[in-house]
Amino acid sequence: MNSTMDLSNSGSIAASIASNAARLSEALNNHMRNSFQPESRKTLRKFQPAEVSELTGISMSNLRTRHQEGDFPDVETDSRGRRLYSAEEIDQIRHVMARTGRNGDTYLPGRRDGDALQVISIVNFKGGSSKTTTAIHLAQRYALRGYRVLAVDMDPQASLTTMFGYRPEIEFSESGTIYDSLKYEDPVPLSQVVRKTYFHNLDLAPAGLLLSEYETETAYALQHKIDPPFTQRLAIALDEIEENYDLVIIDCPPQLGFTTMTSLLASTGLLITVVPSMLDVASMAQFLEMAGETVETLEDATGPIDWSFLKFLIARYEPTDVPQSQMAGFLRSILLDQVLTTPMLKSTAISDAGMTQQTIYELEPSQVVKKTLDRILESVNGVADEFEKTIQAAWGREND
Repeated sequence: MNSTMDLSNSGSIAASIASNAARLSEALNNHMRNSFQPESRKTLRKFQPAEVSELTGISMSNLRTRHQEGDFPDVETDSRGRRLYSAEEIDQIRHVMARTGRNGDTYLPGRRDGDALQVISIVNFKGGSSKTTTAIHLAQRYALRGYRVLAVDMDPQASLTTMFGYRPEIEFSESGTIYDSLKYEDPVPLSQVVRKTYFHNLDLAPAGLLLSEYETETAYALQHKIDPPFTQRLAIALDEIEENYDLVIIDCPPQLGFTTMTSLLASTGLLITVVPSMLDVASMAQFLEMAGETVETLEDATGPIDWSFLKFLIARYEPTDVPQSQMAGFLRSILLDQVLTTPMLKSTAISDAGMTQQTIYELEPSQVVKKTLDRILESVNGVADEFEKTIQAAWGREND
């Protein structure tokens, strides 16, 4: 008996889909509860001294000395007497060094007087290009580095929101997402949408399936000339909370619709992820062509769009894959220094961590083979640190 017959015997296809969705959602809930017990929400692990040294630039010896002299807060120690630091304690240490250390400004890398909020959209036309992986790792890395970060999930699939430990289809089925601040009828202030996360210095504006309504509502709004237009809606929403953050990192949906364009038009810079394969590069070329035409049309209507930077990140890169290496070289020959030097490597550590909605920064080091973890940390940290220089340059700090 074929599957069509099975479906007709058990009810309509729509009922079958709904039943499968309910069963899958329940199973995912159980999986999440088992992953994070006994806490009902995710929590962040503590960090070892070597990690604190790498994040802050404070040498291990200076870290020990400052503790002995009582300059730094007391922290938890493990059974071997080794210090363990929460993200909040790392931030306290960073502020102590800013007040008392040499070149104190370097310990607080965020905005200074006169600096504009940096709003960065992570984009690609194709799914599976590591957009969400890149967005969450950059957001977490920069929060640990001392920036005040807002992660904005603009994808109705809400993968970024899920990575923060939420079940969007349950918790945000009716309200509570970025859609509430973008909708044309009775939008709410973004401050009512933003949620604190378990990650110090990192807040989230969640997404959910309702965000998909924004596409059809925008088409209606354009037809009926409802203001403010989609070109301004996210920028206006961000204005309310911009003093609270240094960086906004947006995870865009994998298509060039009104939701993506709303994100791009609120941005000060773009990071385009691309997997170095012929199909992915061809898809990106199509995306760039469509985006260029769309932006040109919008500029004719609204005036120049002023992005501080446009960068490309080679993602899911396997150095031993000869065709990938050739394609990466091809991209660099065409796009030159717009391509970040450091690629984001493909790694089992990232995919394994994702099974429990974790990133490599959340994994306990003991959970992963050290060589595997060191390799992917070098890659992800390298990407974040290189891109951080682009952000700093946008603030006019090339030589800091």
